[in-house]
Amino acid sequence: MLKHLGLLSQHAAKKFGDKDALLFGNQSFSFQELHDMIEKFGAGLTSLGVKEKDVVTLYGSNSWEWIVSYFAIARIGAVINPVNTMLTPSEIIYVVNDCRAQTIICSEDKIEALKDIREHTQIRNIISFGKETNQCQSFSSILARNLSIKNEPNVSPRDLSTIAYTSGTTGHPKGAMQSHEAVILNGSMTSQLHMRGTDDIVVSALPCPHVYANVLMTGMMMFGTKLILHRNFDADTIFQSIKANKATIFDGVPTMYMFMLNSPNLKNYDLSSLKRCYVGGQTMPVATMTAVEKEFGVPLIELWGMTEIAGLGATFPLFGPNKHGSIGCAIPYCDLKIADVDDCSKQMNIGEVGELMVKGPITMMGYFGDDEKTQETLESDGWLHSGDLAKMDEDGCVYIVDRKKDMIITGGYNVYPAEIERVLAANPKVALAAVGKQGDQLKGEIAKAYIVLKEGEEATEEEIISYCREELAAYKCPRKVQFVKDVPKTSTGKIMRRELNTLDKLG
Repeated sequence: MLKHLGLLSQHAAKKFGDKDALLFGNQSFSFQELHDMIEKFGAGLTSLGVKEKDVVTLYGSNSWEWIVSYFAIARIGAVINPVNTMLTPSEIIYVVNDCRAQTIICSEDKIEALKDIREHTQIRNIISFGKETNQCQSFSSILARNLSIKNEPNVSPRDLSTIAYTSGTTGHPKGAMQSHEAVILNGSMTSQLHMRGTDDIVVSALPCPHVYANVLMTGMMMFGTKLILHRNFDADTIFQSIKANKATIFDGVPTMYMFMLNSPNLKNYDLSSLKRCYVGGQTMPVATMTAVEKEFGVPLIELWGMTEIAGLGATFPLFGPNKHGSIGCAIPYCDLKIADVDDCSKQMNIGEVGELMVKGPITMMGYFGDDEKTQETLESDGWLHSGDLAKMDEDGCVYIVDRKKDMIITGGYNVYPAEIERVLAANPKVALAAVGKQGDQLKGEIAKAYIVLKEGEEATEEEIISYCREELAAYKCPRKVQFVKDVPKTSTGKIMRRELNTLDKLG
């Protein structure tokens, strides 16, 4: 296994050379071309003062520049901080300050969101994939300098490679620290279980900062797959891409497949090149999986992962039983267990429900700067709490049953009620806010806000949602709002989120 992420492009260039690696829009790149750009951009970052172990924030829409930047940061031994493009300016400021980044690389559409970032953070360098301005340098101008890396970084497999932020139960996101070993091993094992190789052409519109997309990028570099990357998802565009590129694999989240199944144009496209499809980010109803297999004519294989394990923790191997409704079994070198929810040292019997836990070299190093949350999630013996209630069968296959906590999974993204409640509480019209979840046919789950207004105040559902959109990424905002007189509470005044749905009939 390669020592660190910064060596992947060199490995790919040596092994796969001029073979097509990446197609984005009408731009195609070979493995050698990607490696050359990674070397030049890495050297350019060094010339701007970026040093080993410095954190570099990567805040951009899907693009070939994003992938080059990702591997270039690792190439010089710096730490990658990939952030969701849906984060608002205030959320970006929090993340940048929390991980102490001094350089931020962004797509052109994010420049406006960063206009005041230097006033509130320690950011020194802003690099844009677009035009050069007084505020930022351009990615292209740095590449054009044609610099070379002079000194090899001193990086070991268990050094910090990435700080990836996930929504926080206390109202702020937490930075999961991932080692080079964790990211490389996860990408490697995923590709080998799925038999992804040089003959495969993968179509994906998964957002690059997401760990699911990350295993596709690292797999591309390690095993020579060709990646057809799209900036965003559109069902007809994906159909056309599969047909035009003779794709063998499509990777997506459940909502993507639902849109594709519901497209009136589904039967107009030739999908015969596909060999298999994969779905992750959220559990998928068995009936929907069956419908996908029928319409696409290929196996649909489920996978499960989380930010805290740098990608996948479970899936099915390509050549093995594929049990719909199950997320599969543990990836190699790792273990899964179903633990008693009140005592994680006790393991549940086959078929009994408990909390899914994972152990192995893929687990995070901890949450950056937050020992308390780290100890809550990562046990001293290495077992990591997933927060999922699940059961396991006699073959070691895991079935997700429910959420241990109140986390909402909407369209594959994790949303915590406390984060929304923190924003709502700042609204001058709101006396009390509680957020629960509701089932949704398209997104799986959505957030619903229950609002107690201050005496004499009036507000509309649209007004509350609009207020949230100013402070939160769109996927985190409540999709429904109900105004109530009070919410269910415990004797100590704690909101009982699991009882919020009892108010629905009053709305």
